[in-house]
Amino acid sequence: MNDCVNITFTEFYLTAFSNSRINEVLIFTGFLFMYLLAVVGNLIIIALVCSAPQLHTPMYFFLCNLSSVDVIYISAILPNLLFISITENNRISFIGCMTQLFFFILCAFSDNYILACMAYDRYMAICSPLHYSMIMTRKVCLIIATSYMMFCSVNSLIFTIMVSTLSFCYSRQINHFFCETVPLLALSSSDTERMKIFTSLENVFVVINLIFILISYMRIISTVVKIRSSRRQLKAFSSCSSHIITVLLFYAPGIVMYVKPQSVNSNEQNKILSIFYVGVVPMLNPLVYSLRNKEVQGAARKTSKAKRTFFAITSALRQAKIPYKWGVSLKLLVQKEGVNHMFSKPENLDLNKKATQLTTWAAEDTKHDQKN
Repeated sequence: MNDCVNITFTEFYLTAFSNSRINEVLIFTGFLFMYLLAVVGNLIIIALVCSAPQLHTPMYFFLCNLSSVDVIYISAILPNLLFISITENNRISFIGCMTQLFFFILCAFSDNYILACMAYDRYMAICSPLHYSMIMTRKVCLIIATSYMMFCSVNSLIFTIMVSTLSFCYSRQINHFFCETVPLLALSSSDTERMKIFTSLENVFVVINLIFILISYMRIISTVVKIRSSRRQLKAFSSCSSHIITVLLFYAPGIVMYVKPQSVNSNEQNKILSIFYVGVVPMLNPLVYSLRNKEVQGAARKTSKAKRTFFAITSALRQAKIPYKWGVSLKLLVQKEGVNHMFSKPENLDLNKKATQLTTWAAEDTKHDQKN
């Protein structure tokens, strides 16, 4: 029964990791490193996928989605934990708590659906290669991405609104380092049966997605083992290895959390496991996809070479005191000499010659535009 409907409050108190001041400084340093590595790594993945034409495929489209969600995921939780660690101020406003809960549910379920989409993409690419390009079109990928983001947003909004209507009479001390679902429901003095049913239905969708991923990889493995060429088998498995590692990293902590027996230290153990899917997984995803993926490594090298060439040529133009518009030099090079010229080594370029050529081409293009 809710017997404190007239009581209002504006904040909760989070219970982070209980340690000495020295340990808190170490924890702050570790979490700061984790946060920066996760954000920078995922932003690099997003930039590479957007800028490299060879990565404009369904698999990397969903990887870009995953990286975007992971940046939001870790940014919704870790900065506040860093603030608590360094200031020892564990207060969080009611609105801040609900906002954190919204983004936590949104990102957790979005990751779940993105991983299922990536598994389906690998299944189609390996098991039905002839139909892959006809089914996994850009339009289909956009429809899928829009659908699961809308579903996750509505689901997260409904759940957050339901939690915001609960009463918290007896305690406002959340036994977690962020506003997570289970500690909030345990804290409430209202009847939470409907909330628990809603949470159970959400968990069913998570399990269905996990089963879908497992079935997809069972079909992939059964297809790959039938391939006679060992080189083609290795290529097929290597295209899936990064995704398999990500799936294991994402689902393993949650499975352990629900399967392990309850004990006196369960709350502290749950906090440690939460760190894995809130911080460690978003941090490791860019490393997994960059260290084990030759296409991403190749795109990174080509992008780096293109930038060096671009800055070397524009530097030569400035030294020769030749006026130019920012970006025109690279555009002219591509138009006149083809995209492969972008990736030639800057040290092998005759920069003065290129500067003169660029000036001539720019003048010709200007005259052509004026005539038209």
